[in-house]
Amino acid sequence: MDIQAEKLEIMKLIQGTDNPNVLESIKNIFKSQSKTDFWETLSQEQKEDILEGIKDAENGDIIEYHEFIEKYKS
Repeated sequence: MDIQAEKLEIMKLIQGTDNPNVLESIKNIFKSQSKTDFWETLSQEQKEDILEGIKDAENGDIIEYHEFIEKYKS
């Protein structure tokens, strides 16, 4: 089924319901799918940590996964 047919089917289902809980759930799905860039939700410290990690990787300053795990194993 193509996307337009899917949309039509969903619209028919919405039009056919009188259940406020279903309608509220659908509304909440759309609200949660906001177009906010996740980067804007990060703190300045988190952004700096990520950028530092990228810079380290670009400079070859990395360690192998198994070395990292061994270092921080309990």
